[in-house]
Amino acid sequence: MAYFSVIIPLYNKESFIEKTLECVLNQTFKDFEIIIVNDGSTDNGLEKIKKFTDNRIKIFQQENQGVSVARNKGMEMAEGEYFCFLDADDEWKNDYLENLFFTIKKFPDAGMYCSRYKTKIADGKYTFCKFIDISEEYEGYIKDFFWSSFQNRIALTSAVCIYKNVFKKIGGFDKKISSGQDLDYWIRISLKHNVVICKNTTVIYNFLQTNKSLSRSDINKKTLPSFDQFLGDEKKNPSLKKFLDLYRIEYALHFHTFGNKEKKKFYLKEVEKENIDPKVKLLLFMPAFILRYALYGKRYLKQFGIDFNIYH
Repeated sequence: MAYFSVIIPLYNKESFIEKTLECVLNQTFKDFEIIIVNDGSTDNGLEKIKKFTDNRIKIFQQENQGVSVARNKGMEMAEGEYFCFLDADDEWKNDYLENLFFTIKKFPDAGMYCSRYKTKIADGKYTFCKFIDISEEYEGYIKDFFWSSFQNRIALTSAVCIYKNVFKKIGGFDKKISSGQDLDYWIRISLKHNVVICKNTTVIYNFLQTNKSLSRSDINKKTLPSFDQFLGDEKKNPSLKKFLDLYRIEYALHFHTFGNKEKKKFYLKEVEKENIDPKVKLLLFMPAFILRYALYGKRYLKQFGIDFNIYH
């Protein structure tokens, strides 16, 4: 039985999957298996995987059902003690699993372990994430997961590892959610289990590939988390309430930008007024076409290290 199960959902990532697999196979810590779930890819990604002969690689096939179903199938098939998630266009440094192993040994009473990551915003350009009330040298249990995630998300999918029993107790990703299912899952886990942050930056998040433009049709076809299941929890947890309101506002802004007044109203109905920054209030009343230009400009500027964010 492997110590780590590395779960990689694959859907049309032929340009990246070889490099992603190599970063796992080159790990200094060797006790792992790789679970690849091909989610009905139509490109040559599967053929590129089959060139690898390492017997730790296990491939499972399914018709296209979405990333949540693929990750859940990966966890069902996994035999490791801990499940690590890696998207097919992100990368790990060679000591990712080794660092994670020693962190788990130091802090065994957690359900979720989060490694630090840097974001690739352009070729050769990266930004490093900072978390509220967590120093760059800190390693250990996170006192307030939601408060510390206000500025940047602590839990990034390719930087998350969970104990296998978490899956058995809480279940998997919500397959009804087509975007934001990872956020929903990390909230559910952190409400029930301790969360630990690792000390070293060992993950590269590929912003250039994952931050695709959202057209009007894209955003209106997506099923985002409603957060309704957390209404009881947020009444008892002020940090969770503010954290969820930040995402409600972000979703409302996206829907406002692309003309969906009904969805905008839905996400704003639970938001406390004091959690809406005055600048954000202005954006919510700004004509949608101006916001669309601003959104495209924001994405362009981020490639040069300039970022504007509703969290700041």
